[in-house]
Amino acid sequence: MGKQLAFPLNTKVALGRDDFFVSAANELAVATLEDNAAWPDGKLILMGPAASGKTHLAHVWAGEVGAQIISAHGLAACDIPQSAAGPLVVEDIDTLEARDETALFHLHNLMLAEGHALLMTSVTAPTALKIKLPDLASRVQGTSLVRLEAPDDALLAVVLMKMFADRQINVPAGLLDYVLPRIERSFAAARSFVDELDARALQEGRAIGKKLAGDILKRGTT
Repeated sequence: MGKQLAFPLNTKVALGRDDFFVSAANELAVATLEDNAAWPDGKLILMGPAASGKTHLAHVWAGEVGAQIISAHGLAACDIPQSAAGPLVVEDIDTLEARDETALFHLHNLMLAEGHALLMTSVTAPTALKIKLPDLASRVQGTSLVRLEAPDDALLAVVLMKMFADRQINVPAGLLDYVLPRIERSFAAARSFVDELDARALQEGRAIGKKLAGDILKRGTT
């Protein structure tokens, strides 16, 4: 059979609290976010690798406290007083550009002055961020940090199932048991694996199962 052109469907990502699985890899982060009244100075950085669940957990927290969610990239274009009017999530502060730094500095100070909780997310440790504005760098580095750790087997299995569900992929019996011992222990590897499994099943007209999964894993894609 010739290869098909793949027209991927829009992936609907579930971001509700019931879709977030708590395990040893993330239970400290979950507990910390649930008690934002205890955050020193009312602010926190949630750090973790790509696809580790930062966005999901931030959305859960935002929904529970009524927070806005904005991206650090392009922050200079935001209405700072409006953004600081209540609890706030600033996602991906590792993507800050020089023009955004002054905006985050003023936003940070206004949030603290108004007594609103500020949650920031990052893939990079605060001390490793290349922030050029010294006053902002010191404020970010002085912010309490909680990490999402690399996934254990229980969490990785749930993450894979969620990624399959988001893509509306029916998982054959035994596929997870086959994949888990063979895949790299990272969220990025899980996402790469599911992306390629879905794409190749469409392009090659193959059934999703152990044979296709094995071909992908043996090639070292993940």
